This record gives sequence, C-alpha cells and structure tokens, in this order.
Amino acid sequence: MRVVIEAASLALSTGGLARYTSELSLALARSFPSDEFVLISDQPFRMPLNAPPNLRRGGGPRNAIERRWWLWGIAREVHRLGADLVHGPDFAVPYLARRPSVLTLHDLSPWMDPGWHHAAARVQRRTPLLLEFGIATMVVTPGELVRKQAIERFRLRPDRVVAIPEAAAAYFQPVPAPRSDPPYFLYVGTLEPRKNLLVLIDAWRELRRRRAATDRGAIDLVLAGRRRADFPPLAPEPGLRLLGEVPDEALPALYSGALAFVYASLYEGFGLPVLEAMQCGAAVIASRAVREVAGDAAVYAEEPEELLAALATAADHPEWVAGLRARSVARARQFSWDRTAHLTHEVYEEARRRFGQ
Repeated sequence: MRVVIEAASLALSTGGLARYTSELSLALARSFPSDEFVLISDQPFRMPLNAPPNLRRGGGPRNAIERRWWLWGIAREVHRLGADLVHGPDFAVPYLARRPSVLTLHDLSPWMDPGWHHAAARVQRRTPLLLEFGIATMVVTPGELVRKQAIERFRLRPDRVVAIPEAAAAYFQPVPAPRSDPPYFLYVGTLEPRKNLLVLIDAWRELRRRRAATDRGAIDLVLAGRRRADFPPLAPEPGLRLLGEVPDEALPALYSGALAFVYASLYEGFGLPVLEAMQCGAAVIASRAVREVAGDAAVYAEEPEELLAALATAADHPEWVAGLRARSVARARQFSWDRTAHLTHEVYEEARRRFGQ
C-alpha cells in the first residue's frame, strides 16, 4: 500500500500537530516496511529525523492551479504518486474524493469557545463539510471523548469514527539531573488562551507569597513553548522563567528535573505533553481535560484553589511527589507509537474497503 500523508504541520517548529505527524509517519514506516509512505505539502517542511527508506518526501504544487492545494494540487500529486490512500493529520483531506481518505480530528476546540482560537476560521468552515458530506472516508480521534463529541456534533455514523490514542516519542525518558536551586514547576506547550495559564500563574504567585511570608524557599515557574499571537505578553517577574521554544532534545531533562509538571488546560483532545512528562518520570498535576491519558497517575486541579493546594502539597511533601513519579512511569508504559501505527493502519485498510460504497 502506498499512503500519502499531508505534511503541512511539519512546517511548524513545535507543537502537538507536528509531533503527531512526525511520530506517526515514522512509526508507520518502521512497522510496515513493505508499504510506502510519502509526505507532501504545498509548504516547505522538514522531514522527520532518521526516516527509513520507505518514508520519503513527495512533491508540491507545480503551477498556479495546483496552488489551490486542497482542491486541485493535492489530488493531482496523489494521482502522480499512484497512492492508494490519503491521510490528513491536521483536520483536512482533499476536497475531491478520488481516493480513500482518513482525517484526524484532534479535538473540537475550534467550535467550542471563540476566545480559544484567533486564526481557526478556515478549519471552522472546512472541516464540518468534509465530515458531514462524507468526503473523509474514515475519521480518527485521539480518544473516546472526542469521538463521542464528533459523532454528536457532525452527525457521523459511529462506525466511521475510531479512537486511537497517541504516544510520547521514545526519546522521552527519565534523565538524571542535578537538583535545581530553586526548584521549579513546569509547563510545556503553546502559550494560548485555552491552556489556563493565567490561573496557573496566579496560583503560583500566591504560593510564592505564602512561602516568602513563612521564610520557606522559593519555587520558580518555568513556561516552555512558543507564545501565540492571541496570548498576552507576560511581564518579567522574579521566579517566572519564560523559555520560549525549547529544542526537543532538551525537553527530557526539563521534564525530569521539575518538581512537578503542571497542565491546567481547559480542554484537550489528548494532552501529549502530559504523557511526555509522565514518560520522563515527572509528577503530574493536571486538569480533568486529560483524564483519558493520565488516568489515576495524576492529581487533578484546574480551579485556582485546587491548583494552589496541589502546588503547595508538591512543595512540602517529597514523598507525595515520589509516589506520583512512580505512577507516571507505569502509566506511560501503556502507550506506544508502534501500537498507534498498527491501529491507524487498520483504519487505512477499513477506509479502502469502504471507499465507493
């Protein structure tokens, strides 16, 4: 089977969409060496590192007509490649249904709160049509909650939608790290409205104030990730460390060295940074939005008082943190990109069987 994977998300420097496309394509190629996987886009993109020979780069638009990528360009390139199936890992598939297609719907956030997305108008208009008109042969979601939400909102047949969990890359492993002075709480991800970061920062500030009033040591808050244009700039203040985008190879040490990883997001389809942190052995404090991925291995908090209480407990009870670390590692073992690739390949086969019916 020859599968074309649309790779525009690999033009992004960081983020879950880029990680998903990269790790899934690598795992598919390694798990199915007799198949061929071709990444194509109308934008320049970076190939995943250490790609096996059956994962390669295809072409892009060749003329002005093909620059209308989703209408004409991608269909023509798929035809030139003789592909059996197209996978759109970022909320879209070709508008012309000339081949079986699979669309990954990561979450329903573009349709939930207008304040969460400043540049999602195209997705908001396009994706519902691709789903409701059956242009996408099959749909993949990262969890059962998003699957149920998609079926209800877009009136999809349940047998067209399959929940397939994602995973953390293999290089996310515990790293021996010297004790940080001061210790730090960590957030990794895009700085955007949906992530509830202002509430997290307020809870951390209050903890810092209380500890200073009782002559206990300071604890920093580290935010790692690119700031989106719709998130307000944060003024410098003592203890708040803004790292910006962090190279992938630096993240395991950052996760491993944290007193706790804190992810108070208001809504998630999956919450990949949580799993990355767990695989590195970090204690996790998270919102209930990631309960599907974190299970019983995290402490759940998203409201201001909940967050403050959880941060305070982590600061004062090292045995509590150690227990969470052990549960994180055990939970992370339940996920792998190899499993994700095999389940996704089954969806590809199902899409080929269903196409044209």
